Amino acid sequence: MKPYRRRSSSTLSVRRTLRRRGAQPKVVALGGGMGLSASLAALRRITGDLTAVVTVADDGGSSGRLREELGVLPPGDLRKALAALCGDDDWGQTWARVIQHRFRSKGEMGGHAVGNLLIVALWEQLGGDPVQALDLVGRLLGAQGRVLPMSAVPLELQALVRGHDPERPDDVDTVCGQATVALTPGEVQSVHLVPNDPPAVPEAVAAVLDADWVVLGPGSWFSSVIPHLLVPELLDALVETKARKVLSLNLAPQPGETEGFSPQRHLEVLGRHAPKLALDVVLADEAAVPDVSAREPLVDAAKRLGAALELAPVARADGSPKHDPERLAAAYDRIFRMHGRIGPWR
Repeated sequence: MKPYRRRSSSTLSVRRTLRRRGAQPKVVALGGGMGLSASLAALRRITGDLTAVVTVADDGGSSGRLREELGVLPPGDLRKALAALCGDDDWGQTWARVIQHRFRSKGEMGGHAVGNLLIVALWEQLGGDPVQALDLVGRLLGAQGRVLPMSAVPLELQALVRGHDPERPDDVDTVCGQATVALTPGEVQSVHLVPNDPPAVPEAVAAVLDADWVVLGPGSWFSSVIPHLLVPELLDALVETKARKVLSLNLAPQPGETEGFSPQRHLEVLGRHAPKLALDVVLADEAAVPDVSAREPLVDAAKRLGAALELAPVARADGSPKHDPERLAAAYDRIFRMHGRIGPWR
């Protein structure tokens, strides 16, 4: 059996070089689920000063069961973010697999993820302190960055949906719960949180204010990306921060939530939910907007948010609608270098 290594020698060498050059930007990534995981897997390749701020409105699967039974924050998206920050060495990849492992049985443990139980156990041991518990899990995993919840209270996502009931296609209903919103057959008009004025985790606000770059998306638009803009203190920090902000678009519309959405419609929806928020860069996969007729509306939509459009090949080469970590890392690195302000990390 190979000995475990906390970090590979090549990773340590790169990090030492970056420190000597003062080249590491402070990056905060906001989102949830697999979209945030893809972004983190890319970002950890180009900076060691990385913080993930994760949505806490999940109410499905193992997270939903733990939330309902114990009244805790849903741990699933937090677990996924921690797994994405694990290194590529034996230690990191082993722990990433362990915390993502789900028990397979027909009993009470069936479907629970090991990482969810570990996170909740530490919350109980530490008197409900979510930040300290996540920091401890990160140390155990050798995570190359920090994971924070966007709020310290469990949140419910509610949406106004046109045609949620196929028999009433023109009616607008209130749909409750992230899992239900994500799978609605109707057209999501808007989303909001309950409570509607949730407190932000102070460490998350501080990280945004202290960042060089803030990355929003990719991910489920209404249930993972936009919820961060519905936490007043977090939105204020995003508006006030001197950091530059990049929005990473999804590779394709998501069945249910954004079925039939064009790339520019994603931007329009985000702008309606946070009209005061300005962006610097919108990143899109070049294959999603292959010709000039498709690019012009997206360029215009980005400009309305104050942003420049950057196109890059960020999808996997096999044609699947998933981001390739190396390609996405290259795109982020180029954006940081081309659009970044001159500062101590340059």
